[in-house]
Amino acid sequence: MANFEFKAERRDRVGKGSARALRREGKIPAVIYGDKKDPISIAIPYKETALQLHKGGFLTHIVTVDVDGEKIRVIPRDYQLDVVRDFPMHVDFLRVSRTTRITVGVPVEFINDETCPGLKRGGALNIVRREVEVECPATEIPESFVFDLKEADLGDSIHISATTLPEGVTPTITDRDFTIATIAAPAGFNEPAEGEEEEGAAPEAE
Repeated sequence: MANFEFKAERRDRVGKGSARALRREGKIPAVIYGDKKDPISIAIPYKETALQLHKGGFLTHIVTVDVDGEKIRVIPRDYQLDVVRDFPMHVDFLRVSRTTRITVGVPVEFINDETCPGLKRGGALNIVRREVEVECPATEIPESFVFDLKEADLGDSIHISATTLPEGVTPTITDRDFTIATIAAPAGFNEPAEGEEEEGAAPEAE
């Protein structure tokens, strides 16, 4: 999605009939709004739009829409898919500037799972949140939040505080250090109680 540009054309007619006609021509109806300017109804190419949607991260990347020669920086904010055939039906774009702040979901990423003590002992990574909703500048959306598992053991919880958030990026949940993932113990696993002899340990002499 980096530096991607949509070629678009203005559309004067709106409504279901016009939208169906556009789709027959291999185009998708869309609208650009925001930044205290009038909305612009446009048509964008189906093939390029579907390709970017299937790549993932469509709603978290800035793109440029070339509307009859006028280049507008936007971020996709919503899209509609046909419920049967799963192809894009409509896209909403928000104009962005240096001062635009948006709420967006940022995916989480885990590293060092191969050296994680809890996973090496048979535990499982239980992901509580696959993305974190944050408020941030529209031009500085993080690609992901990275969490290091190199010291995570059985029963540990990984919280949002375990990663460093970029300046200006704030989680929408502010009242607690919320959980991102846990290291769940395998079925039937029991830690020996403190002071309890390990199985097979020789008894002390009387």
